[in-house]
Amino acid sequence: MGDWVKLTASDGHELDGYVAKPAGEAIGAVVVIQEIFGVNPSIQGVADAYAKEGFLAIAPAIFDRFERGLQLTYVGEDLKKAYDLYGKLNPDTQLLDVAAAFEYAKSAGKGVGVVGFCYGGLLSWLSATRGETLKMQPACVVGYYAGGIGKVATEEPVCPVLLHFGADDDHIGKDQIDAVREAHPEVEIYLYEGAGHAFANAARESYVPEATEVAWGRSLEFLKKNIA
Repeated sequence: MGDWVKLTASDGHELDGYVAKPAGEAIGAVVVIQEIFGVNPSIQGVADAYAKEGFLAIAPAIFDRFERGLQLTYVGEDLKKAYDLYGKLNPDTQLLDVAAAFEYAKSAGKGVGVVGFCYGGLLSWLSATRGETLKMQPACVVGYYAGGIGKVATEEPVCPVLLHFGADDDHIGKDQIDAVREAHPEVEIYLYEGAGHAFANAARESYVPEATEVAWGRSLEFLKKNIA
């Protein structure tokens, strides 16, 4: 179990952040960016898992700009609410919240990486391409099924990037993945056969354990190589 801290973005907005700390000295830090369901138990679990591997992990509550303390499920009214909130999101604004978490993560005194899922995967990519304007200089970023990345594929990342996609993702067309490949052949991209969108979330019906395990191993190796 982690703790909640208060963060302040550069525009003065105050938001919560879920922090998980390692048992000993941190080998580095990771900002974990939510899907469109808030910093719910799934995202908290991701932060906890990275803490067990020696990282200080923090997940900023980017929905706090609309409603504080949201932890949504994936069905019914919660699902509808998530999509309603998704329509209000602006990446440039949400990057302010990511930058606030990044500043906190720097307190570990080590390199900082960014890991995101779905909309958070898109923000991870943008942290690599736009972060310097917000005083963010990630050591590396990891994006899981980054929705909408094709529209910003030509932006230039300033750090190593690793991207995971389900080969059967019906939210993200192959054209988006190809756009990144064409613009940035140096970016590590993995497709997982038999996996769709959100394949790495154990709380969702789309969960694919085998693909998740492989992606986790690759992400961990990538983060340790570039941060620790």
